[in-house]
Amino acid sequence: MLRGIVPAKTAKKAAKKARQAAAPKLLSGGNPQIPKADGDEAVQSYIAAMPDWKRALGERLDELIVRTVPEVRKAVRWNSPFYGMEGQGWFLNFHCFSKYVKVAFFAGASLEPPPPIESKHDKVRYVHLRENEPFDEEALARWIRQAAALPGWAGFSA
Repeated sequence: MLRGIVPAKTAKKAAKKARQAAAPKLLSGGNPQIPKADGDEAVQSYIAAMPDWKRALGERLDELIVRTVPEVRKAVRWNSPFYGMEGQGWFLNFHCFSKYVKVAFFAGASLEPPPPIESKHDKVRYVHLRENEPFDEEALARWIRQAAALPGWAGFSA
């Protein structure tokens, strides 16, 4: 073999390894493992790594949140995108599971009406969004609007 020339088979293996290294690892339930970071770029990386039907749902959720609350802050922590308001904390996050995407409202018990799924935390309520199951976008927008106006969870600062 000539010095400096890489056989095609070796080059293909190296390219495949590079792609795998660049793609986020999917954790249990298909949840993307994304490094913690602040801002829209981190959230878009999370959404881009969501598998299958969940990616389109993540794009739709993010677009709905931004359209409903244009001044929203974003971050990724614990492999989940978080949405919040400056000086008020975080009001919402979502997370991929095998059969659904769980949307958590941190002050959900204060929303009218409250989201349908209770949490072990008395203030938190959830909505589970499933593949091929329509959801009420207007109701979700009302919860987002209400949640953004309430004091949120101050678990970490951006």
